[in-house]
Amino acid sequence: MAACDVAPDTAHEWVSFEDDEEERTWVFDVTFLTSNWTCIFGAGCQGVLTGPAPEMVQGCCSYGAHFTDADDIAKIEQLAGQLPGEFWQFRDRGVTKKGAVRIARVNKDGDTVTRQADGACIFLNRPGWKTGAGCALHQWAEATDQRPLDVKPNVCWQLPLRREDAEDGDGHVTSTVRQWDRKHWGAGGDEFHWWCTESHEAFVGVAPVYETLRDELVELCNEKVVDKLTAYLRARVASSTPAAGSGGTVFLPHPAVRRAPAPTRRPAR
Repeated sequence: MAACDVAPDTAHEWVSFEDDEEERTWVFDVTFLTSNWTCIFGAGCQGVLTGPAPEMVQGCCSYGAHFTDADDIAKIEQLAGQLPGEFWQFRDRGVTKKGAVRIARVNKDGDTVTRQADGACIFLNRPGWKTGAGCALHQWAEATDQRPLDVKPNVCWQLPLRREDAEDGDGHVTSTVRQWDRKHWGAGGDEFHWWCTESHEAFVGVAPVYETLRDELVELCNEKVVDKLTAYLRARVASSTPAAGSGGTVFLPHPAVRRAPAPTRRPAR
């Protein structure tokens, strides 16, 4: 019997190692990082409203982005002033004729978030816009050879990754890098009809997450740590190939994949 056959429905595999340069332990969600999750924005993503709404092409942008700190706000306000109107459908609502930038607001919980325009983030271009549906900042970055992660709010480029730091009181920090779950949105996450890291529809990528989101992992951690993690994961992959014999180990499939409905078999003609 395979290990995945007896694993709890929500089981994930983890790996941890010590940082070589500081008092820190790194903990990584191997199950998610070796999965073939990919963003399916505009390609089957049902969005985060209370019911399925793929036709709206809003993805996880319906409620606006929560800024992480003052630097995050200042950065996006500066970039908004530079963002050309050809890429930004709602520029006239975010930048006044005199050049004043108005893209942030404080919500009822006291958090600073991006303002909304017509029921979603002010930076979200809608279907029919000249550059297509999607984040104006992301589209601008791709058109000008910038990395989207360098021009988007922190929460937007980090998703679906999340880093949590815990200090033990004696100066040692444990940093956990994991997938972003519903619970990380607080009580509002329970209202989502659909969320990508728990839905098999999003696990259709052609490469593992630790490769496709390498830049994001480096920004969350650092290059040396990500190189160390990557070397371990690639060695695991190599040891599990048929040519390596039977001594290798395989990764635990992601819960969303394990729960996926079996493909429908068509009768032979």
